[in-house]
Amino acid sequence: MTDFKIPTMAEMAANGESPEILFWVGCAGSYDERAQRVTIALSKILHHVGIKFAVLGTEESCTGDPAKRAGNEFLFQMQALGNIEVLNAYNIKKIVTACPHCFNTLKNEYPELGGAYDVIHHSQLIQELINTGKLKTEDGSAFKGKKITFHDPCYLGRGNDVYEAPRKTLEVLDADLIELKRCKQNGLCCGAGGAQMFKEPEKGLKDINIERTEEILASSANVVAVGCPFCMTMIRDGVKHFEKDNEIDVLDIAEITAKNNNL
Repeated sequence: MTDFKIPTMAEMAANGESPEILFWVGCAGSYDERAQRVTIALSKILHHVGIKFAVLGTEESCTGDPAKRAGNEFLFQMQALGNIEVLNAYNIKKIVTACPHCFNTLKNEYPELGGAYDVIHHSQLIQELINTGKLKTEDGSAFKGKKITFHDPCYLGRGNDVYEAPRKTLEVLDADLIELKRCKQNGLCCGAGGAQMFKEPEKGLKDINIERTEEILASSANVVAVGCPFCMTMIRDGVKHFEKDNEIDVLDIAEITAKNNNL
């Protein structure tokens, strides 16, 4: 938990205030126990650097990404229009989210429905804070001697061409950065995108997350950095499948940054 209060937009509006940035928490960041730790880490970073931010709280609903990917355009538009109505009522301009699925949907699919916002992924925000000197690492030694690799989320990488930001957040660490055999434009999906997270896999030779984990094991990395709650679940499941969860840590970019800054 945090030792500071995170205001909701309703509370800020009641006081006649507005945030610099809205933190879109997302379904996973709100309800998934593991992803909640990422929400806390990002909140600590925002608070640490003095960014005035707020969340929607109970006024936030699913962006509609799973519904759209599963083919239910009607449900997607219902969910999207409800969110846009709330966001526009608060005159929201800038949004940060730790979920590439929320990021992609808010950034690329909401504008045609009347919701145009400056939407950034949390790795982009962290990179900006490091570049401007607002986020200074103590000595980068929290991960000293570790071998870290980054798994590219599909909707962040190939979907939105964001490859540099997450890697820049890792370059400040006193650690060895390793690239997986399939990375960046040729990255391999974790197996959860396109609403696959919510259904059983189709019959095949092996599950995608198992194949991806085999590549991680082959890289000899002992920390896997991720930037997506779906990837977090799939990669962790893969690591557990091989009974390597005591040897390999799966951590979000925000968690790594928070730990490296003693937050």
